[in-house]
Amino acid sequence: MGFGSYDESEQQQPRDDDEDVEAVNIHEHDHNGQLEFESDVSTDQLVSQLGSMKDEDDE
Repeated sequence: MGFGSYDESEQQQPRDDDEDVEAVNIHEHDHNGQLEFESDVSTDQLVSQLGSMKDEDDE
């Protein structure tokens, strides 16, 4: 019992529809700049806050 019509010509001569497809440039929107962030919070306070966040995840 078949599941639909079967066209042997499609199997013998595969279509090549890739001719009109453009290549994707994955580096089109790369950013080579710098990021700076200033905060009034000390490094020790940030590390302490990170530790408390990790403790919350463990619970």
